Amino acid sequence: MGTWRDWPQVYAHIDMDAFFVSVELLRRPELRGKPVVVATGTDAAARGVVMAASYEARRFGVHSALPLAIAHRRCPQATLIPRDIGLYRRASRKVMDVLRRFSDRVEVAGLDEAYLDLSDCPAPKTRARQLKHEVRAETRLVCSVGLAPNKLLAKIASDLEKPDGLCILDQQHMIQAVGGRPAALIPGVGPRTAQRLATIGVRTVAELAAAETGKLEQAFGPRLGRGLRDRARGHDDRQVVTEREPKSESRETTFPSDVSDRAILGDTLDRLADSLCRGLTESGYAGRTVTLKIRLRPFRTHTRSRTVESPTREPERVRSVVRELLAEFELDAPVRLLGIGVGGLVAVAEEQPPTPQLF
Repeated sequence: MGTWRDWPQVYAHIDMDAFFVSVELLRRPELRGKPVVVATGTDAAARGVVMAASYEARRFGVHSALPLAIAHRRCPQATLIPRDIGLYRRASRKVMDVLRRFSDRVEVAGLDEAYLDLSDCPAPKTRARQLKHEVRAETRLVCSVGLAPNKLLAKIASDLEKPDGLCILDQQHMIQAVGGRPAALIPGVGPRTAQRLATIGVRTVAELAAAETGKLEQAFGPRLGRGLRDRARGHDDRQVVTEREPKSESRETTFPSDVSDRAILGDTLDRLADSLCRGLTESGYAGRTVTLKIRLRPFRTHTRSRTVESPTREPERVRSVVRELLAEFELDAPVRLLGIGVGGLVAVAEEQPPTPQLF
């Protein structure tokens, strides 16, 4: 689908295949080859959202961000595994450690994806194959890699030959490769944007790339309208950002049924605070702004924040602040969702705790 030899830059996008599910299968190998769903909930009949689905489950139309109840209807035989974010973070760190051996310019874009600048590499395709081999050898996890002259094309390419893929893509061949696919394939085109595009007759990547500028600008404004068309044509001038400090970290839970009991809400906040502070400790951060998130029936979401005197990741301190915020909040309806966050993060110089089993 392209060649890298004449590109001014060579970027690789590494995307871990079915990452959360793959990590879970390392400790549940008996589930390999079966439909498996990792979700935010523990009851397939209750509220919750799919975080990841095995390829076997995807054949039934189960995918990430799908409500758990719908996933259960589509694939009732799937094994449901509650998410274990701490385990996934540890696995992600191990993967990123491997990637940093192949380039000193690595941008971590999420737990399961990263960009590498391979512009100085004489044989980037060979380098990508070596990277895939070492990730599998050291983590027992599989990744797909996209090689392209910019980050947008690299991200698209990494998804074209999944699982365990290696794809090269450039602007010249982009429309040939993905022009017939939905416009939502383009990073930044979410469901609402796709719906708005459909109202002006734009449904595919090729149609977006060929859309009249005036029509797009009228629908989305000059900047966003032109930007959408440029992305559909494969244009992207973003560089690999090697250091991206996190701004905040959060935890939340959706109740199986709406809750009005403040004691239950308080206990839930305590558990979320403990989990959040463990995550901050593992990642080496602390923060000053503590936030409470409450979603009331039917879908009214409120946030309350308080800034403490110094950065913290102490569970007792975070629990105390969010309980105070909850006590000050007037509950005029039952609670559907409860969450907490810590923002204004700063790095804390400290040795990491011993690596737990698996990762």
